[in-house]
Amino acid sequence: MPHRPFQRAVVTGGAGFLGSHLCERLLHRGIEVLCLDNFITGSRSNVAHLIADERFRLIHCDVTTAVQVHGPVDLVLHFASPASPADYLRLPIHTLKVGSIGTLHALDLAREKRARFVLASTSEVYGDPLEHPQRESYWGNVNPVGPRSVYDEAKRFAEALTTAYRASHGVDTAIVRIFNTFGPRMRPGDGRAIPTFIRQALSGEPITVTGDGRQTRSICYVDDTVDGVLALAGGRHPGPVNIGGTEEVTMLDLAMHVRGLAGSRSPIDLVDSPVDDPRMRRPDTAVAREALGWAPKVPCSEGLQRTIAWFEERLAAGRPRGGAPGPVPSIGA
Repeated sequence: MPHRPFQRAVVTGGAGFLGSHLCERLLHRGIEVLCLDNFITGSRSNVAHLIADERFRLIHCDVTTAVQVHGPVDLVLHFASPASPADYLRLPIHTLKVGSIGTLHALDLAREKRARFVLASTSEVYGDPLEHPQRESYWGNVNPVGPRSVYDEAKRFAEALTTAYRASHGVDTAIVRIFNTFGPRMRPGDGRAIPTFIRQALSGEPITVTGDGRQTRSICYVDDTVDGVLALAGGRHPGPVNIGGTEEVTMLDLAMHVRGLAGSRSPIDLVDSPVDDPRMRRPDTAVAREALGWAPKVPCSEGLQRTIAWFEERLAAGRPRGGAPGPVPSIGA
């Protein structure tokens, strides 16, 4: 599918894990990038290598307060939100505000500029699914008052608001439901499973797996996820579209795989499961294949090897680990 000739893009949450990779890829395509972030969970270090590029601008901005951008914009990628359970459980009100008020402000910007708008939603809108694999037509099984609801319901509301702006104001919107993504620039202490497993394996600590370890996830390397997001952005499809890995793996097998790739002898400890932790997760990606021509390309082992190598370099250099580890590992989008 040919890409639209975007000239200038706004990426909210652009200094976060996924946002920073989007900023980098857009610059590689010759697109000017305005990166908006309040640095609650994002980091300037994620985009430090982009600062010298005259087409890149880093702006300290809380999208729950206001979003004002001078000049033309033809693409808005709304990726601002805590995404790790450790973060959104620590920041429940902010998570709800960025999913609601922040999305409103980002949509208003897209409406004002007549820009294509892409909402970063999540597989968490499916909750603990009763349908497997999860198709975009599935409405989900979400506890609206559970501890994870601050993230799940914020994203579900964001989807509803995006849909309303498309129907009522004619904004050119799209919704991408991102499944479990991993890769370089994840914070070792963000509480999600893969960075937690890697950090524990490299340091020789016990690798903590929740529950009995039989719960499943489908993981996708960040380069593939970015490919999917930009394929959706460059087309006309409104979504929602699932973007995620198609190979399902149990958490226990994943922990053992990470341990082996890291050359670690860490023991594996089973710990209590978080409340409302989904038992299984795997996307049906038929829409992405047919509408976007997208499918993941990077094998799981290769992606994990790249990620482990990146963590090894950072930890060996003694760089900050991005905060204290969360109480239990869990995979978020």
